[in-house]
Amino acid sequence: MPGDAVRASLRTQRHEEEKIVATTVPPVRVAAVPSAHPYVTAVADPAHVHLLADPPPPGAPAGQWWPPQVLLPTWLEQHAAEFDLVHVHFGIESYRPNELADTVATLRRLGKPLVYTVHDLENPQLSAQEEHRASVAVLAEAADELITLTDTAAEEVRAIAHRSPTVIAHPTLLGESPRPMGTAHDLMRVGVHLRDLRPNIDGVGTVATLVRAIADLRAQGARVEGVVRMNERVRDDEAAASIALLAEKCDGVRVERGPRQDDDELSTWLADLDACLLPYRHGTQSGWAELCYDLAVPVIGTRVGHIAAQHPGDFHTFGVGDPLSLARAIVGATDPAWSTPGSRRRAAEVERRRGERLTEWEAVRAAHREVYRRALSAEVAA
Repeated sequence: MPGDAVRASLRTQRHEEEKIVATTVPPVRVAAVPSAHPYVTAVADPAHVHLLADPPPPGAPAGQWWPPQVLLPTWLEQHAAEFDLVHVHFGIESYRPNELADTVATLRRLGKPLVYTVHDLENPQLSAQEEHRASVAVLAEAADELITLTDTAAEEVRAIAHRSPTVIAHPTLLGESPRPMGTAHDLMRVGVHLRDLRPNIDGVGTVATLVRAIADLRAQGARVEGVVRMNERVRDDEAAASIALLAEKCDGVRVERGPRQDDDELSTWLADLDACLLPYRHGTQSGWAELCYDLAVPVIGTRVGHIAAQHPGDFHTFGVGDPLSLARAIVGATDPAWSTPGSRRRAAEVERRRGERLTEWEAVRAAHREVYRRALSAEVAA
């Protein structure tokens, strides 16, 4: 298409210009926490930003980045010549608030800026949140630059740190790769992926609500099915057994168990859905909501955190324990013609969003470059 050709030409021109710039201006060396994370690599423009590799924790298996060594004062002191700034994203639950205060003090002593993206006002890996909130406050009050992903999350951060963060949208994690369009099937398919049943996933409550909603819709003549996916290895075997029992008692809901899906397998699984049900009991933002947006899969979820603010036009609300609200949400989410997997309209919507997201991706990277520039300029001025 002419539009695609123009976009490709502009990207090629931009890349050539970036090569020229990159040869004259050294990239910002960022010690990210963590570095090996899809979001972190997505927002870091490789022409202008160099991400240090995650330091391996002593005794940890290969590929494990936690507990993050970058947050240890001894690591910062020993490697200060290797990085320009620290950018914290995830993993602060590895340390207590007073330990993070030591991290902040060390960075100030070394004259190194701290950038903090507040992904998790509530930590999905934890049940109790008090200590996590204290850790968020330590970093949010001390950071040279603060980032959030939505305006609503920014309001909450403003109340904690008494300062305004920079709002930068969550970018696509699919890059320029082709998107799966899904496969057509006879029944409308609503899927929920419970992964390994980590603390913020309400597997039993969500599936119990889904079972009753599917039963009600089928009783009204709807051709709909529910698909529940869980990893083979979960953190709560008792909950997994209850979920399997709930599904067994409902005609129209089935449970899939299998190994943890890689990125391509997950995208393919999601693309086959007419709607994706999010099972969160607490949280802040959702990378899954972003992936569903890229794949033109409508999202159904509770009013948890700020997920609804990521793509409000694609978000449909239900309440756990309220099957009527879920049935209404399923009907509303699957109303657009593009919600049907394998259809021409789904394919067209995916391609439209692909162009939109690639443009946004460039803006997200540029915004991060500007944040780093400000942080480094402020440090030099100080």
